[in-house]
Amino acid sequence: MYTILPRSNGPVLGVEISGKVDIEQETELIAKAEEMIEAFDKISILVVLGEHVGISFEAAASDIKWVLTHMKHLHKVGIVADGKLMAALVAIDATFAKMVGIQEKHFDRDEIETAWHWIES
Repeated sequence: MYTILPRSNGPVLGVEISGKVDIEQETELIAKAEEMIEAFDKISILVVLGEHVGISFEAAASDIKWVLTHMKHLHKVGIVADGKLMAALVAIDATFAKMVGIQEKHFDRDEIETAWHWIES
């Protein structure tokens, strides 16, 4: 399940994810992102992950395909989640994202305000 965060504004989309995301929800999120791209060309996305997050295989495949075909429209991606493993995964991914001009950064849950300031700048 996902929730669009009320602080989302202009080219910034904040999303909180908890539980399992299925293909229907993934399709809704993609439609929202494409609507924002239509309006702003480049967007930034802040993803706040809950503790028990999962994604169906179909939704994950759709997400990866969308990201690969829309990289030029992504400015920043912030991931808010506790845990050293998630921080390490984001750090690895950020190296590749940087190669295509996307800034990506991990924040712990207690750094949510810092994450919003970073994504909005």
